[in-house]
Amino acid sequence: MGAVGGSIWHSVKGFRNSPKGWSNSFKGSLEAVKARGPVVGGNFAVWGALFASFDCSFAALRHKEDPWNSIMSGAATGAVLAARAGPKAAGKNALMGGVLLAAIEGLGIMITKMTAPPMPTADDFAAQGAQDPLAPPSASLFPNAGSGGGGGGGG
Repeated sequence: MGAVGGSIWHSVKGFRNSPKGWSNSFKGSLEAVKARGPVVGGNFAVWGALFASFDCSFAALRHKEDPWNSIMSGAATGAVLAARAGPKAAGKNALMGGVLLAAIEGLGIMITKMTAPPMPTADDFAAQGAQDPLAPPSASLFPNAGSGGGGGGGG
């Protein structure tokens, strides 16, 4: 995904920054893709591998699969990728990674809630002639239980 996106981005950039003429623009586009496309793809792969590693680690440590794992993973990934620039840069990138992933997770939750069908009510079940699954049972599931039948006797 990163190699494709990077190739598209750098082909347009190389086309625009080349000298006039179609052949020059095409050559400039191709050279930009050859030079920078793999770099963007590699950076994307490193980010994805770090993020997935942190996400799985947080899920294993917390014994939960929830949005907080992704948010913490985004923050940790941002911090690790910027660690060589110093603690201040690592802190800023951790904050940005966490905020970005929080926005993505929040948007995902919002879309899921907006597109999910409404929960059926007791009236909906009654209209369909079905029993409400949350209602207490009206009859015993084992009508003969307690009648003394079946089982063993004394001797």
